[in-house]
Amino acid sequence: MDFDPLPAKITTLFTDGGEDVVSKSMIERLLEGNLKFINRDFEKHLDFYKKLSQGQSPNVLWIGCSDSRVNPERLTCSKAGELFVQRNIGNVVPIHDWNFATVLEYALNHLKVKDIVVCGHSDCGAMKALSKETNDVYIPLWLNNAREAKERVDRKLPPTEDPRIAAERKRMIELENVRLQLEHLRNYPLVKSALHRGAIALHGLYYDLENGTLTVVE
Repeated sequence: MDFDPLPAKITTLFTDGGEDVVSKSMIERLLEGNLKFINRDFEKHLDFYKKLSQGQSPNVLWIGCSDSRVNPERLTCSKAGELFVQRNIGNVVPIHDWNFATVLEYALNHLKVKDIVVCGHSDCGAMKALSKETNDVYIPLWLNNAREAKERVDRKLPPTEDPRIAAERKRMIELENVRLQLEHLRNYPLVKSALHRGAIALHGLYYDLENGTLTVVE
């Protein structure tokens, strides 16, 4: 199989007329990684990928965090086509959000998924941001969808300078956020109806970056 050589220089043009040179080594690494994927996986399973090219039928809608360390397919050893994934800052289920509602509607009405997962994780920057002042414009507005998780934990365990207790408190907020987002899910009419019919099940999961373990959030 032949491939065109990589361009010697790759640039991105901005509307202000300036020019920013993208790291060639970074782009090369991504494209070389794709070649490895083709050689090691795609070509060895051509029938599987040919079938996938005709359509998808995942059983799970996975709502996870955009964090680069939490790749749902990798940490669950799922194959292409098994997970329908929606990732955002803080694994949030926003209320009255068209982007999310579109994903949900497509997953339930067209893909007929049977399970919806909300997966949080340790060392979540979004959950840390709930306790910090910031000059950001969009992030705080988005994280209003998760703020109640922090407020619930505050009532049980107020902020502290003790590092050990502070670490436990951070984990509590991450877990409580998963529970809160599951509550948000249940408020969507589509989900209410599917739950009433017994057509779907909702699940909360938590991924620990230090040991690679997924656990169920009760």
